[in-house]
Amino acid sequence: MTRDDSLKQLSHLARERAFGRHVGSDRLIQAGLDALVAGVDSPSLAILAGLLRSEEPEAPELFDQVLDELGLFFQPPADPRAAKWAAAYWIAGQIADGSLDPATGTHHIWSDVAYDLGYPEELEPLVHCAHNLDGWEESWGVSFEKLNQEAVEEARKFLGKQSATEAED
Repeated sequence: MTRDDSLKQLSHLARERAFGRHVGSDRLIQAGLDALVAGVDSPSLAILAGLLRSEEPEAPELFDQVLDELGLFFQPPADPRAAKWAAAYWIAGQIADGSLDPATGTHHIWSDVAYDLGYPEELEPLVHCAHNLDGWEESWGVSFEKLNQEAVEEARKFLGKQSATEAED
């Protein structure tokens, strides 16, 4: 793993936690170890990476210290609706760049975001993809891979709308 890869992993875990997903202490410690081996340096990183199993409860606080020291700390918008939209864009970005399985990502958008936002029209295509991927059967006459590709395309369209909206502001 390169230094950039490890920083990306730390940033990803920071967002997962900020958007309310459970990230186990074991993953935080492993990310710290990966970063340390990749040449990332911060005062708390070696402490995080060296935690023993009995010290795992200390990992979240140390992880936050590492993020702060590296300038990677992420705070979602304070407004709950804005935070849900930020999560939707973050998940769609991962679907679009291939770092998140389309079925998993669209399911998260459907269950963790769209529901809480009252199923807005902007998320409908991604929710539709989630339904298709979740209930897919071979008898449908369309491959699972094709449905995955449609989900990636819808994620890119959704992100394109965000870019267009930001350009107008």
